[in-house]
Amino acid sequence: MTATTSASAGWAELAGRLSSTLHLSAPPIFLAFGPTRPEGVPAFEGPMSAPAADGRRGRVPASCVFWMEAAQRGPFSTVSEDHGNCSVGRFTHGFAELDAGNDDVKALLESGWVTPEMVPGIPSVTSAPGSITYGPLGEVPAGTEPDVVLLRVNGRQMMVLSDSIPDLSIEGKPQCHIVALAKEHGRPAASVGCALSRARTGMRAEEMTCALPAGRLAGLVEAIEQTATTDSVVARYAAEDARRFGV
Repeated sequence: MTATTSASAGWAELAGRLSSTLHLSAPPIFLAFGPTRPEGVPAFEGPMSAPAADGRRGRVPASCVFWMEAAQRGPFSTVSEDHGNCSVGRFTHGFAELDAGNDDVKALLESGWVTPEMVPGIPSVTSAPGSITYGPLGEVPAGTEPDVVLLRVNGRQMMVLSDSIPDLSIEGKPQCHIVALAKEHGRPAASVGCALSRARTGMRAEEMTCALPAGRLAGLVEAIEQTATTDSVVARYAAEDARRFGV
């Protein structure tokens, strides 16, 4: 077994343990930032949209839509133009500065969804990538090194993550900035979601997201397993105790 094959198998094992422990309804996905498209990984298939009035266009409505696509298909690579329709996503993923002249940014500012004062504090990837590869964590291509692992979770699963990871931060809008926190700062970060992303991705109302630094994943999975085991013991006790009340 080669080193790259062994590494891929390691990611697949961690993916299986995460899915089994948390009872995930969607598989964990990975994001790998690189200087160029990786060899052997297909480019994302999808037509380029017609340009908006301000010239924006992309292969999906927003970068967060690639999260949904990654859970449903095999690994694929993207480049800057694929992310071009959502100014916020392009910014948080490091592809471009936030252009206040774009219609989507104007709409967010004019509505008060964000204020000009908030914009400088939005985390972003600091070095512009040549590509971002996405896919199920269980299918990491040989030679690809994930930077971020992203989970879609419900309230109960978030409870386990929160108890397992002391430095987990709970973030708000825009949802996609948790990718930058995990990649740039090595910080596990969860998001309650944002109206912009939920409308574009079709995320279920009860779903939230959590971005984990891939370099810390083995230790985080072990902590998650320990917490889930403890929770099961407590839950069994509570269920047995509740029988006295006819529950």
